[in-house]
Amino acid sequence: MNWDDFESWGKRLSTWGADYHRTKSDRPVRAQVEPGEMLAQLPESPPEDGQDMTAIMEDFERIVMPGLTHWQHPRFFAYFNSNAAPASVLAEYLASIIAPQCMLWQTSPAATEMETRMMDWLRQSLDLPSEFQGVIQDTASSATLAAVLTMREKALDWTGNSHGLSGQKRLRIYCSPEVHTSIDRAIWIAGIGQENLVRIPIAGDWRGMDPDALRAAIAADRAAGHLPAGLILSVGATGTGATDPIEACMDVAEAEGLYTHVDAAWAGSAMICPEFRHYWTGTHRANSIVFNPHKWLGVQFDCSAHFLRDPSTLVKTLAIQPEYLKTHGKDGIINYSEWSIALGRRFRALKIWFVLRTYGLEGLRTRLRDHIAWSRDLHDRLAAHPDFEIVTPPMWSLFTFRYAPHGGVPAGTGDALNQRLVDAINDDGRIYLTQTRVDGALVIRFQAGQFETTEEDVRMAYDVITEIAGALL
Repeated sequence: MNWDDFESWGKRLSTWGADYHRTKSDRPVRAQVEPGEMLAQLPESPPEDGQDMTAIMEDFERIVMPGLTHWQHPRFFAYFNSNAAPASVLAEYLASIIAPQCMLWQTSPAATEMETRMMDWLRQSLDLPSEFQGVIQDTASSATLAAVLTMREKALDWTGNSHGLSGQKRLRIYCSPEVHTSIDRAIWIAGIGQENLVRIPIAGDWRGMDPDALRAAIAADRAAGHLPAGLILSVGATGTGATDPIEACMDVAEAEGLYTHVDAAWAGSAMICPEFRHYWTGTHRANSIVFNPHKWLGVQFDCSAHFLRDPSTLVKTLAIQPEYLKTHGKDGIINYSEWSIALGRRFRALKIWFVLRTYGLEGLRTRLRDHIAWSRDLHDRLAAHPDFEIVTPPMWSLFTFRYAPHGGVPAGTGDALNQRLVDAINDDGRIYLTQTRVDGALVIRFQAGQFETTEEDVRMAYDVITEIAGALL
């Protein structure tokens, strides 16, 4: 393929993409295939000679499309949406065409300075104090790993990277049982060990960490000769939207000298709306905060906003400067590769710029408010239905419920019945849900957050859920 061919196919793919998005609601949300179907259609060996793009696209339609779950479907109500607003897709297209490697200021000055400005736009959008500075990570998992590594180094007086963990006191990191599994992985990778991730009991409707239990756990660890190093707090955790009492937990963390990280990967986007900021009161006191514009703000995956009250601690943990990565003769520059696990970096800031300029904060607020209102309406309708019970109340646009037929079911079969309902709904294809567990019981999870979801889409969810549930019995 040459660039003349690219021009022709680029136009054709733009038309294909627009048609796909205009008609995606006609497709089943979740892929309706069995394991191995696509693999069986792919040749076992690569081609020796180049092939025509027409044939490649025909195979794309035949092999790939049936095997995709459509994350941009307006009735994707399962996981937190990985959105792709049209403006963001165009920005990603431009970034792919130019294909810069943005590891240093000198390798892409515009990308570095755009990132500085866009992270400050996002900071202002969330009403965080001006002392916070930001960096774009690929995902919240990477931001959390960076925070855990910083907790480790700070607690060990910056000797972990040089001396390793052998012979050191056991480091302890604290969180609630509701945190995302990326926290567990960060603990593994950092060498701290799963046994040293201390899960603090939860309490209240928000299913948040008990600050008194946190204080007691830290005291017990110190008495045992361990070294408390950090605290990870959740705002809108994945399972139920669990949210820790940030202010009260920060009181404990500051008194104990712990480095604090707030994981608001999904719900952080809602903080562009002033009326939801009470959920994370005290976050301005944290050392590190992460949220994902690629979830609820419509920015194309991957794009995670990581804010730091004092970036020097992160840089001290991660930065390596061989001679070939130094920029000589330029003062006051930022090399964001020193703020990230990876050296290589893509031009992610361009997507934020396009989205914020195209829709504006008020346009984005309207979408979030609609999703929350429509989800709560669905919650109210299911709560009024005699065959359903609400398990956890709405946290923004997320709640959990359980199918509990009015006539009852045999003891011990409720979990299996609810899993059957989830499976039947997803096999039907009109909507997509997933399950989680609350206090050991299997429940059904609903959240609205796709960029183009309408009120009609959410209302359809009620019809599908109740219709399929009725058919099960």
